Amino acid sequence: MAKLRTFLALLLLSVVASTGLTASAGAAAPPSSGWNDWSCRPSAAHPEPVVLVHGLGANGWDNFLTLAPTLKSEGYCVYSETYGRTVLGGLAGGLAPMTESAAELAAFVDRVQAATGADKVDIVGHSEGTTVPAYYMKYLGGAAEVDDFVGFGSNFRGTSLNGLATLAAALGLQDLLTGVGCGACTDYLPGSAFLAKLNDGPVAVPGPTYTSIVTRYDTVVTPYTSGLLAPAANVTNIVLQDKCGWDFAGHLGLAIDPNVAQLVLNRLDPAGSEPFRCRFFSTVGI
Repeated sequence: MAKLRTFLALLLLSVVASTGLTASAGAAAPPSSGWNDWSCRPSAAHPEPVVLVHGLGANGWDNFLTLAPTLKSEGYCVYSETYGRTVLGGLAGGLAPMTESAAELAAFVDRVQAATGADKVDIVGHSEGTTVPAYYMKYLGGAAEVDDFVGFGSNFRGTSLNGLATLAAALGLQDLLTGVGCGACTDYLPGSAFLAKLNDGPVAVPGPTYTSIVTRYDTVVTPYTSGLLAPAANVTNIVLQDKCGWDFAGHLGLAIDPNVAQLVLNRLDPAGSEPFRCRFFSTVGI
C-alpha cells in the first residue's frame, strides 16, 4: 500500500507538472495593489468587479499575471484567490473536491460584493476555473450573483488529464487520488459523480451570460470539445482557431494569449468592444 500511495503521489505531481501550473515558492500570495485592491470601487462603465478563478494546480496569482493587469488597466476592479488548497498549500490550489471549491468561490464572491458594494460580479476562469464556477452557478445560488461568465480552456465533461488519470482508473486507484490531496482529479474522471451531477441537464442555467473559449490544440482537456456548452440564448461558444487561424495556443498558453485577452474584454463589455484583431500566437503545444 505504501508503494501505491507513493505512485499516486508521483502521479499527482506529474499531473500538476503536465499542466504547467505548479507555482514557484515566491508566488504564494497575490499582490497587495493593482488587483485584489479591496478599496477599489467599480466605475459606471464597469459596474461588476471581475473574479478570476484559476486552474488545477495553479494559484490566485500566477495564473493571471497577464490577464489581471490587462483587466485592471481597462478600469475593472479585479480579484482572485487560491481555492481548493490541500497538501501543497497555497502553492498549488484547485486540488480539493470541486464541490468544496465551489463553496469557497461562493464565499469569495460574497466578500467581493461586500467590499465593492456590487450587486453582481463577472467571473473569468481558466480550466478548472470554469468547472467550479459552473457548479457554483448551477447549484449554490451563483446564477443570481453573476452577470457575465467567461471561461477559457473550459472543461465541463471531464478529461483524462493527459492519460495519467486514465492510467490510475485502469489500475483501480482512483480513490487513492483523494488520499494524496487531489479530489479534483477524481472529479475530472469521465463518469464521476461530480460530472454526472454537473451535466444533469444543461450546465448553463438562466441568468448569467456564458462564454466558453476552447482551443483545438488543447492536450490537457481531451477532447477539447468537453469545454463546449449546449446551445442556448445565453451561451456563446468560441473555438479560438475559428476566430484566429494563426493562434496555436495549447491549454496553458491561453492564460497569456493576447487573442484570448481581447475576446475576454469584448465579452465583458460588448458595447465598448473593439474589432477583433487576430495575432499570431504559439506556445509550442502547451
